[in-house]
Amino acid sequence: MINWLANPARFMRLSAKAVPWCGWTTAVVLAVGLFWSLVLAPPDYQQGDTVRIMYVHVPAAWMALSVYLFVAVASAVALVWQHPLAEVGARAAAPIGAAFTFVCLATGSLWGRPMWGAWWVWDARLTSVLVLFFLYLGYIALANAFDDPARGGRAGAVLALVGVVNLPIIKFSVDWWNTLHQPASVMRLGGPRIDPSMLAPLLVMAVGFLLLFVTLLLLGMRAALNERKALALRLNSVPASGRVAGRERPVPAQSPAG
Repeated sequence: MINWLANPARFMRLSAKAVPWCGWTTAVVLAVGLFWSLVLAPPDYQQGDTVRIMYVHVPAAWMALSVYLFVAVASAVALVWQHPLAEVGARAAAPIGAAFTFVCLATGSLWGRPMWGAWWVWDARLTSVLVLFFLYLGYIALANAFDDPARGGRAGAVLALVGVVNLPIIKFSVDWWNTLHQPASVMRLGGPRIDPSMLAPLLVMAVGFLLLFVTLLLLGMRAALNERKALALRLNSVPASGRVAGRERPVPAQSPAG
């Protein structure tokens, strides 16, 4: 199965068919989720309409963790099995995950100001999510810091794998330390503690964010593969004497005779 998926040409054919469906489905699900969350869902008995930030903040937080796990797994596959699409997927997913993490931090600040009386507090959950954001930025910077893409991919993969240790810290920080964040209300052994009238639109928004990630990931991977194909064609069109260590070098112009 892995070998079957490792063919870039096959991926380009399949993704070309999948992207329109993913895009339209994402738009519909997010439209339904936003209308349900912002208009139909009831206000909270304590937080009032401020609770509506939850419908963006919580799915963004879930995706921030999930996308980083995807980056780490793809990086491991690229390191161990040399999967040609794994590194492309990890590189394409990292900026998306960083965007989700930024949205999580921004909406958390907007939510925290009326609830806690402060835009930011250095509790365990907030600090560990901020570390996750920096891990994303570090991966992006490190993967693009080398002239040789292979070296950059390996360096970024190592950082991604090391950073996985932060994921359980984020998840269990509210249980291990005394923080301002409430314990888990949805993903818990005893079942969700949130009212179904709020849980349903929250889950719809979570599905919409997941579909958005898949759509953006496919688009990013297609763009990266097209860029690599264009670079390969450009290098093949340059004479061998015009290449140095795999990079293009202008061929000196010949002065006219006489």
